Amino acid sequence: MTAAARAAEAGARSKGVAGAAMTASDTPPPLPLAGIRVVEIAQNLAGPFAGEILAALGAEVVKVERPEGDDARGWGPPFVGGAAATFQTVNRGKRSVALDLKDERAVAWLKDHLLGCDILVQNLRPGAMEALGLDAESLRARNPRLIYCSLHAFGRAGPKRLAPGYEPIVQAFAGMFSVNGTREGPPSRVGMQVLDLGTGVWAALGCLAALLRRARTGEGCVVDTSLFETALGWMTIHLAAFGVTGRQPPRDRTGSPRLIVFQAFETADGELVVAAANDRLFARLAVELGRADWARDPRFRTNADRIAHRDLLIPEMEAIFRARPTAEWARRLEAIGIPCSPINDLAAVRDDPQTAAIGALAPLPDLPELRTVGLPVSFDGVRPAHRHRAPALGADNAALGAPVPGGARATRP
Repeated sequence: MTAAARAAEAGARSKGVAGAAMTASDTPPPLPLAGIRVVEIAQNLAGPFAGEILAALGAEVVKVERPEGDDARGWGPPFVGGAAATFQTVNRGKRSVALDLKDERAVAWLKDHLLGCDILVQNLRPGAMEALGLDAESLRARNPRLIYCSLHAFGRAGPKRLAPGYEPIVQAFAGMFSVNGTREGPPSRVGMQVLDLGTGVWAALGCLAALLRRARTGEGCVVDTSLFETALGWMTIHLAAFGVTGRQPPRDRTGSPRLIVFQAFETADGELVVAAANDRLFARLAVELGRADWARDPRFRTNADRIAHRDLLIPEMEAIFRARPTAEWARRLEAIGIPCSPINDLAAVRDDPQTAAIGALAPLPDLPELRTVGLPVSFDGVRPAHRHRAPALGADNAALGAPVPGGARATRP
């Protein structure tokens, strides 16, 4: 099938994709990657999230799983629709084939299928793809237009290139623990899967850039990224500052080693995060707190002054904030243009009018009990909406002509 034909077919499949975000014409715009074909040989989070991004952008993504399925299918509770909510979230909009890659028939089918594909995303253990003859050199010799994207734990080179790695391991190795937590307490992990999901974003971005390059050169390429590189990217400001000073920044539960005021304050009934991130905002905040003199005080006039005298300024601010409730402070600070926010829990975020206004959370059309976050980008005011739930294991073996593993249940949830 030609790229144009694939685009037309994908455009037809995408009818109704825009959902609630659809424009007044009731015709959803074409998705940017309509007609692009992707194979994802990945499990857990990083690789599947890259595939989910490409699927949300309109690509046809065929997820290749072991006969037992991606481990993340069992990463619950909670479970919904026969699989873990985690799995459903990062595998929306895909197709699934179950393949036993120890079976020569399965490998042969996969190699042939890849002849008509644009992108391969894989995060198998180092050496596994090479052992199967599915390495970049071999596949691109048969399909020079193929973009071969690999996600590693620590990178494609170096003494740890063969080491396995999960989110907390790489966070620890990359120094992220060392800058998170309280001054008095132990180093802490960042609570979200910032490396898994971030690496998925970088992988998808690399694939998109490779598609643009291919449009100019006619050739695919190899794209590599890793959890460790993502971690170093998120640590870039800390590492740059350390390169200048040689000093490890102190940990602060909510604050910044480089900006004041930029932290949470305890109030009479909760906490409020305040970000008066320049001298003008600080002067305005000082007036509202009844301490206009702070903006003229040589100890606090500039951000550098405030950093140098943090231990004098912050306790005084804490005492003032504790005297009034969160809602009052939020109302007063918002009225004078000081950025601030209460510390919301998940229910508050889900139910906030702002979340509803941008249409960020939406149910899967064929699994309405699961509401998930859509692609965090819109095109001409339209956010690509969820296409369908994560596929059942092996749901597309028959449609794609893939051999069914001997012991697999071809449509296990």
